[in-house]
Amino acid sequence: MEFTAVYLEVPEGYIAFAAELPGANTQGGTLEEARENLKEAVTLVLAANRELAERSLAGHKVTKEPLQLAA
Repeated sequence: MEFTAVYLEVPEGYIAFAAELPGANTQGGTLEEARENLKEAVTLVLAANRELAERSLAGHKVTKEPLQLAA
């Protein structure tokens, strides 16, 4: 899976977000710190979205399967 990371330089360091994943945003004092923080933010957003989906599907008959996207 691949996302577009966007880094905006500001006086305090960098603001970072994943263009394709609303809510995955963070900041860092350095570009490297912003990169690491963004990886964590993406991971947390995906985990939270998965948990919300699981809760909304509880008690329903569903089919689940892997979904792979072409690069």
